[in-house]
Amino acid sequence: MLLRTTDPFRDFDRLTSQLLGAGLGTTNRPAVMPMDAWREGDQFVLEFDLPGVSTESIDIDVERNVLTVRAERVPGNGDWQRLASERTHGQFSRQLVLGDNLDLERIEAGYENGVLRLLIPVAEKAKPRKIEISGAASTGPEAITTS
Repeated sequence: MLLRTTDPFRDFDRLTSQLLGAGLGTTNRPAVMPMDAWREGDQFVLEFDLPGVSTESIDIDVERNVLTVRAERVPGNGDWQRLASERTHGQFSRQLVLGDNLDLERIEAGYENGVLRLLIPVAEKAKPRKIEISGAASTGPEAITTS
């Protein structure tokens, strides 16, 4: 199970940034990375949009049940002059609280075409299983006597 941490001011901050043309993620207020999450068989899949981010700048941590993804997109290097700035630059961060039914020891991560994909298997203890009944076979109903 995936529990979403909410920040009631995130959408307001995002709207303000768009209106003011900021679009920068700072260490005090990292920019948000869009995410999709779904269950596919015995695993959960998380995808984060991080176009233009180098693999070296992506950092993924799990502490207890909290998954943290951080990344940074820096403007071009060298002698250049900005003519337009519509893409978000700076630091990106996202935290998710993961349920106990996931196997956090076996998370796999891949990054391709600007999409960070995490595969989180469902823990064995959370998968449905059959329970065997043990004991002597009953031959039929028995009468209960009272004294």
